[in-house]
Amino acid sequence: MTMNEVEVKDPGQFGGGLRLEKSCKDAEELFNNTLRFPSDELDQGDGATSSSPQQPLLPKPPRVLKSSKEVKVRRRRLKALKTSQESLTDRTGTGSSSDSLHEDGVGLPACGRTTLPPSRQWSVDGSQPSGPLPAVELSVASTSLRTANRIDRDCLDYGAARRGGTERLHRNLSDSRLLETMVSDNTSLNSMKSSFSVLNPIRPSDVRNRSFLEGSVLGHGALLGAEELDRYFPERRVGIYIVTWNMQGEKGLPNNLDDLLLPTDSEFAQDFYVIGVQEGCDDRREWEIRLQETLGPYYVMLYAATHGVLYLSIFVRRDLIWFCSEVEHATVTTRIISQIKTKGAVGVGFTFFGTSFLFITSHFTSGDTKVYERILDYNKIIEALTLPKSLPDTNPYRSTSSDVTTRFDEVFWFGDFNFRLGKDRAGVEAILKDDVESDMGPLLQYDQLSKEMKDGAIFKGFQEAPIQFLPTYKFDIGSDVYDTTSKKRIPSYTDRILYRSRQKNDISVVKYTSCSSIRTSDHRPVIGIFHVKLRPGRDNIPLGAGLFDRELYLEGIRRRITRELKRRDAMKSQKNSTVCSIS
Repeated sequence: MTMNEVEVKDPGQFGGGLRLEKSCKDAEELFNNTLRFPSDELDQGDGATSSSPQQPLLPKPPRVLKSSKEVKVRRRRLKALKTSQESLTDRTGTGSSSDSLHEDGVGLPACGRTTLPPSRQWSVDGSQPSGPLPAVELSVASTSLRTANRIDRDCLDYGAARRGGTERLHRNLSDSRLLETMVSDNTSLNSMKSSFSVLNPIRPSDVRNRSFLEGSVLGHGALLGAEELDRYFPERRVGIYIVTWNMQGEKGLPNNLDDLLLPTDSEFAQDFYVIGVQEGCDDRREWEIRLQETLGPYYVMLYAATHGVLYLSIFVRRDLIWFCSEVEHATVTTRIISQIKTKGAVGVGFTFFGTSFLFITSHFTSGDTKVYERILDYNKIIEALTLPKSLPDTNPYRSTSSDVTTRFDEVFWFGDFNFRLGKDRAGVEAILKDDVESDMGPLLQYDQLSKEMKDGAIFKGFQEAPIQFLPTYKFDIGSDVYDTTSKKRIPSYTDRILYRSRQKNDISVVKYTSCSSIRTSDHRPVIGIFHVKLRPGRDNIPLGAGLFDRELYLEGIRRRITRELKRRDAMKSQKNSTVCSIS
């Protein structure tokens, strides 16, 4: 068979591994061995036998189409194919792969240009002959062409194509909808099958067979597996924003919580917002609505737990909620009378992908000298906080039954620990007057909590970021002046955020500071921003199925819209009320 007997229809039939020899003879032989049609589509000629000399293999002419529907389908297919070939030979170059051929400076010799003879050219309906299609000019040695001709291994037909099952592959690619949208010179099969959506394609067989209740961390398509984790978190780190605040039972909430949750000096918002409150306001629901109103439609409340006046609320970006497990919580009271729930702790645990998290907010015993009582509170909490309940432990070999903080990968413990500065009021004021700025070392050397942690009496295995802010207790409400009452409380770092992890360097600190603009309490809120390493999860983790507080979400968004409308009306009224006087 000579090169002039076959017209090259699709450069994708060559594959990416052919090499063009220097001589025209070798190139012709290479094409003869490659451009052969399957046996069931070839015209062998009348009277051909196994002993007869093999005749040139040519494609059979199409049958005459009778129905108008078949004629329309054939016209669309040939039109798409002709457009594809014209793009390969377009000298103007508007995005076709011929550009790369020109850039490579490599072209086929004269024997590489092929055209079907007139006897083998047919019109759309199979009865009237049409003119010859444009000559194809391409180089199988082109790197760009070899790249474009690769077949995605994710395609179901990849194995069939490798084994020579080109008929099945051709049949799939002949779908009229795909042919109308495909770009044959630089688009892979995977790009075509996902051209209708930016989402990853889902095979019906996966939907039928996978229960997502069991499987391996390495299993292909695992909802919590490495592939999905890398798609959402290429660096495998999630951002967590933590707030702890003793509200002093204040009935009136701040007019605006933007400074508390969305400080202007932060470049990006975080993935999780965890807010712990001690001595919370009377209307807990109103507090949660205000949080949702501030965070807006990008976030939903994953879970909220309470223990008396201790509130713990967790918000997550709404597009990440599908990777959260079921959420569990437990509470502990440290009062002698268990019905009094002003002191104690509330903990919330869940798994995100394959990393388990525990968040604890607590309020320890108050008093300048009651260090021992505060240590007892800590020991009672770690022993009595019954978590996890039904969630699987991601690393049971490192867990102990006597300490809840060992049963989770990442633990954040924050609240009003009530540890004070072991120095008199006059001495503390003298240090503050020296303009300590960001160096709090002169104050922290008297900090009770730092001393006890160093001695190993409390918060074993926990760390705290360097403190570079002023003491957060005790202020006159509405001012930046420390306690001026007759008790003259000693300014102290009562409000803290601590963390621990099973693996070293899993948690990195981005920011650790206080919010000085919130003055409705005698405590200043403390803020911590952390980046936490994530690991893939197994499919046996019970998922929360996207559950969140829908009513809270709707009310928060409604409030946000109403606030914006009021602001616009106020600006409009102010503009209309402006009076210009002419003197």
